[in-house]
Amino acid sequence: MKIGAMFGDVFQSMFKRPATERYPFERRPAPENLRGELFFDAAKCVGCALCVKECPSEALELITIDKAAKRFVIRYHVDRCTFCAQCVQNCRFKCLSLSNEKWELASGKKDPFTIYYGRDEDIEFLLAKAARRNLETPSED
Repeated sequence: MKIGAMFGDVFQSMFKRPATERYPFERRPAPENLRGELFFDAAKCVGCALCVKECPSEALELITIDKAAKRFVIRYHVDRCTFCAQCVQNCRFKCLSLSNEKWELASGKKDPFTIYYGRDEDIEFLLAKAARRNLETPSED
């Protein structure tokens, strides 16, 4: 490529509008059927675990705290999820849904990619139990 031709292209592009969008400064509305983050309604869940069985990427784990009292916690691994909506389609009680609003899920750390869904007291109980278990087992260095 000749230098003259290159400078011609550079000067022409200086006076044209950019072909790209100015995201994130100018946002467009999300499409209606966009599959974003998973949401869980703990009040509707009966613990059948169909969502866990049908998830091809093993992004869901159902943790039973008390089956008789219908106390369940779902551990959702966002980094594993392929957003296929297989879990939503197989849930007979309509307690799972994919958001079309919350789809910007990028992060620089791994911690935010594990989300716990359920009642707040059940999640606190589960995390406290896991913390006690980590304290009891010595780490191998």
